[in-house]
Amino acid sequence: MPRRRPGVLLPLELAILDTGSTLQAAEGSFYGFGLARALADQEGSALLAHGTLYKALNRMSEGGLLEAEWESAEPAEAAGRPRRRLYRVTGAGEAALRASVRAGAAPSSVTRPVIA
Repeated sequence: MPRRRPGVLLPLELAILDTGSTLQAAEGSFYGFGLARALADQEGSALLAHGTLYKALNRMSEGGLLEAEWESAEPAEAAGRPRRRLYRVTGAGEAALRASVRAGAAPSSVTRPVIA
């Protein structure tokens, strides 16, 4: 399978950066399942498959487009749930999104496998 050119983002990655930026502006950070719900609401479709989303989030974190950290234990314990992995779009992620949009990419058009 041919490799992507450096700097070229997949439609899913564009959607993550775009939607993640919106969630981050409202909440300070975002987490995987909340992002999946927001993407599904925007697209009017089912949720992304777990593996698809989290592989993309990990790849983007390793590439410097996102920062990731575990939330502190207190909010999770108070809500009676596991801790969430929180993400933030970095300056590099914002720049990559702007460059892709200028080049004609549409962040909201995401083709993806879904959870049935």
